[in-house]
Order: sequence, then C-alpha cells, then structure tokens
Amino acid sequence: MIYNTAGEWRAAQQKRVCLFGMSGLGKTHVAAMLRRTGNWFHYSVDYRIGTRYMGEHIEDNFKREAMKIPLLRELLMTDSIYVASNITFDNLAPLSAYLGKPGDPSKGGLPFADYMIRQEQHQVAEISSLLDTVPFIDRAREIYGYDNFVCDTGGSICEVVDPEDPEDPVLRALYDHTLMIWIEGSDDHTQDLVDRFDRAPKPMYYQPEFLREAWAEYLETKGIPEDEVDPDAFVRWAYARALAHRQPRYAAMARNWGIKVRADDVSRLRGPADFVDLIADTLAET
Repeated sequence: MIYNTAGEWRAAQQKRVCLFGMSGLGKTHVAAMLRRTGNWFHYSVDYRIGTRYMGEHIEDNFKREAMKIPLLRELLMTDSIYVASNITFDNLAPLSAYLGKPGDPSKGGLPFADYMIRQEQHQVAEISSLLDTVPFIDRAREIYGYDNFVCDTGGSICEVVDPEDPEDPVLRALYDHTLMIWIEGSDDHTQDLVDRFDRAPKPMYYQPEFLREAWAEYLETKGIPEDEVDPDAFVRWAYARALAHRQPRYAAMARNWGIKVRADDVSRLRGPADFVDLIADTLAET
C-alpha cells in the first residue's frame, strides 16, 4: 500500500484515497465533506461515467423520446432546441434512467436484450472511468493545485474487477496510486438499504452472469414471459441477492488491496481531521 503505517499516512503531504462499498454507506458523504474544505479534489466515478463515457448514449435516448412528440420533433429537426443531460455529483438520475429496468414496456420496462446492451455500455464506461483516476490525480495537482485526492467509486466497482487476480488492471492502478478503503456495513445497514430500495427501486449495474441467472430464475419462478415482468418487482427481487453477491467481493478487495472501516464509524465523522484519525487508527491496527 502507498501508506503502510499510521505515521506514513499522517506525514504524507499528498493523501490519496479510493473509497468503495455499497451505495448508501457514506462514500459520497465523506468525499463531499473532504471537498468542502477546499483541500481535497473529489473524483466521482459515477459522474465521470455519466458525462464522459455515457453522455452521448443518455442524450441520444432523450432525443429518441422527444422525436415521438410532433412539436419537439419539428424543433429538433430544425435545430431550434437542444436536449442535454444535467448530471451532477448529487443527481445521477439521467444515468439511472438510461440504464433502465427490464420487463413490460407498458410499465417503462426494456426488452432484456436491449437492457443487456446498456449494462455492457455501463461496464465499459465504469472500467474506463476507474482507470481515469490516475490521470485525474495528476490533473488535480497540476491544474488546480490539489495535493489531496479522494476517488468516490460506484457501488458496482466489485462487479467489474477480479479481487483475487493480482494483475487485475483496474485494482493494480488504484492500489499503486491510492489507499483503497472499504466502508463495510453491518447486517442492519444491509436491511436498511434493502428497505430503502424497496420504497424507491432504481436501476443499477449488475455483473452479466449474475444478471442472466437472476432473470432466468425470476421468469421460471413467476411463470411469466419477459414482456409481462413488472420492472420494479424484478429489481426489488434482485437487489437483496445482488448485495449478497457483492459482499464477499468487497471483502476480497479489502483483504487483498486495501483496508476496511466500519460504516458506523464513518457516519460519526464531522470533518477531515476525524477522517485522517480514523484511517490512521485503522492502519495502526492492520
């Protein structure tokens, strides 16, 4: 690791970290807290995905929908209006809307084949965005003068890497340039995330093999054809299974490539000094 002891971490003039774990456990909270000090550069992988790599896909989809409305079609065809995505660190809804959910078109669902194409696009974009972490460390320092850097990864990072492969290109790049930190939740946190998702199910990225197996199992269990699947019902059904699938992958990432901190401890952080202390204490115990 680039910091092997608490002393090395505290003394480092350039503190560079990569936060990973389930969405909703504090990654973006910590990154935003550090960014607000003016001393840390916040690199959001999801924001990079939605702007640099998926932006055209998202906006083209908006245009397809707009072309179905005669007035908007005429205005688009005469370049009288333009359609753009307004993704921010705090609002990734355009990316989620593009990913979509499989199932009944009358309920907003996508044909499973189209859904898998969008999943593959996200996979390629996520890998590229994670690899962009390294050049952004240099850009943050050379252009903006930031020595400290926090990479805020998406919850699906564990789906696009192999934590048991010592030559995994994404993990190797992140490990060589940042301290990788898993924010580990408890069983209570997992249940809270499941309950929250159940109230407002949203699109997300899944590992292809897991997704194909889950889709086939769901169709068989419910005994219905693809175009009759309730999209929200399916993603609710798949979500808890996805969390269980991801947990050992996160653990392997922490075991082989970094350290872990507890989500409860993260929730008590009130400023950068608390964060520095938490990482120092964790390194001292590792």
